[in-house]
Amino acid sequence: MDIRTCEINLNYWYVVARSTDVTTKPLGVQLWYRSIVLYRDSKGKIHGLDNRCPHRQVKLSEGQVVENSLECAYHGWQFNQEGNCIVIPYLTESQQLPNCQIYAYPVQESDGFIWVFPGDKSILNANNIQPLKIPEWQALNYLGTVSVIDCQGHFSFLIENLMDMYHGHLHHNYQAWTGAKLKELCTEKHKVNAFYEAQSYYKIDKIWSVSQLFFPQLRRLHSEPLTVSYIYPHWLSKLGKEFTIYCLFCPINLTHTRAYLIHFTSLNAFWRLHKLPIWFRQLLKNSLWGTAQKMLDGLVAQDVKMIEQEQQAYLQNKNQKTHEVNPTISQVQKLIKLLGEVEKK
Repeated sequence: MDIRTCEINLNYWYVVARSTDVTTKPLGVQLWYRSIVLYRDSKGKIHGLDNRCPHRQVKLSEGQVVENSLECAYHGWQFNQEGNCIVIPYLTESQQLPNCQIYAYPVQESDGFIWVFPGDKSILNANNIQPLKIPEWQALNYLGTVSVIDCQGHFSFLIENLMDMYHGHLHHNYQAWTGAKLKELCTEKHKVNAFYEAQSYYKIDKIWSVSQLFFPQLRRLHSEPLTVSYIYPHWLSKLGKEFTIYCLFCPINLTHTRAYLIHFTSLNAFWRLHKLPIWFRQLLKNSLWGTAQKMLDGLVAQDVKMIEQEQQAYLQNKNQKTHEVNPTISQVQKLIKLLGEVEKK
């Protein structure tokens, strides 16, 4: 199997939007060749339906929410959260509502994001599959930043980029670490863990330490463990006790990948901070949200440029041999192929 033509395994949860993106105005999103419409009902609960009206196949995302239902902009047909047609404004008394149910996706709102399960609902229910948890999102001791990745490339290119700790010189001042050395590589059924020793530029141990995110001259190199994990289909990294980064995937198609990169800076070292009132700590967390935005956006822009060059080179010559010496990448590729094969079966 060609890694660059692997499909995603549908029986996992994927992120399609941030919670703040979805309001009572319908929102159209894409997930692996599927067009999905998201909307909040009158109680604020989010639903996801196939983004098409079965009447004329126009997009329901062009319509509006009427109480708990979604109304098509073209003729006013309304559909409930199960995808059943419940109202046709001009239906006569002698006519019955057509049996034209549209597909309703399992949707969860968790840790600031909207998750969709595009696979087999019976597998979801039988195995109680849950989205990846992000405990730092609500925890008061973590400052967060989110950057959107949108690249014209197969999702495997982005995963390989995230798992490859040897391209740090690409990022210059944006990089939080340097000198990574692979110490251990572990594989599980749905996971690849790579453990590195690295040199970190940041040490968040004093109240002024956060200023290192803004002033590079304050940084001091010191040794820290670096862990990167491909928890199919998403990614997690930890640098010492100070930094945690997630990447939540939303593959669009074979040559287009969207993802959300989330960076957390820990304040756990400031024990006096923990004694302050919760309202003040929440205010501090909200006020300092996005402190790493410049760094994160800079990293993303540089990585996307490389990934898109890889994709273009592949499309120009699919038989061109590449030479990989990082064992982490080969394990990641095996996992993608394995779960892709399972999905096809």
